[in-house]
Amino acid sequence: MAKKSMIQREKKRERLVTKYEKKRNEIKHSLKKVTSYKERLGLYTKLQALPRNSFPTRLRNRCWLTGRTRGYYRQFGLSRHVLREMAHACLLPGVVKSSW
Repeated sequence: MAKKSMIQREKKRERLVTKYEKKRNEIKHSLKKVTSYKERLGLYTKLQALPRNSFPTRLRNRCWLTGRTRGYYRQFGLSRHVLREMAHACLLPGVVKSSW
């Protein structure tokens, strides 16, 4: 189980990403239209003035059950440990143990 503070920090980042998403997209859209160098620099400083945690690249995928970040399977939203346990308990439909 991940630390509660790390999970809360990740939730805060998700809220900030959704809050500043529209503003970021407007600045990026206007960057494509600008031709002068000074205007471009001004727009880049506006983009850099946004909070760091509002950038989508700072988000981490976390297991919804344990909060673990490593060994994350996107298809299920689970870490490898939980995926294995749930698959053995037949809680994931269509997942079978491989044998060859």
